[in-house]
Amino acid sequence: QLQLVESGGGLVQPGRSLRLSCAASGFTLDSYAIGWFRQAPGKGREGVSCISNSGGTTDYKNSVKGRFTVSRDNAKNTVYLQMNSLKPEDTAIYYCARVPSCTNWRLIFGSWGQGTQVTVSS
Repeated sequence: QLQLVESGGGLVQPGRSLRLSCAASGFTLDSYAIGWFRQAPGKGREGVSCISNSGGTTDYKNSVKGRFTVSRDNAKNTVYLQMNSLKPEDTAIYYCARVPSCTNWRLIFGSWGQGTQVTVSS
C-alpha cells in the first residue's frame, strides 16, 4: 500500500521554527517529486513547496520563500519541510503528496493523507 505520512506539526509562537517530515511506505520515494500543501481553516488547499525526485529542483509559494526550505533524504525515504520565522498565517494542516513534477504540481497522485496540524500563535 502506497502511503505518505506527515508528522512534526505542533503549536509554536510566531517567529519560531518547526520541521515537518513526510515518510513514505510501500514505495520508493526517490521515483517521485513531492509537494507540500496546506489548508487553513475555512480556506482551500494550496501548494506550499515542491521538490523534484533528485532534489535538484525546488519551488515555493511566494509567501514562504526565504522562510521555508524543502529537502529530502532518499536513503531514509523521507522529505522534510523546514519552516522558520513562522507567522500566524502559516497556521494550517500540512500535507505532502506525490506530484508529476515541480513544474506541474497542481495535481497529485493518489489520495491525501491525514496531514499534520501547525498552529502559530502567541
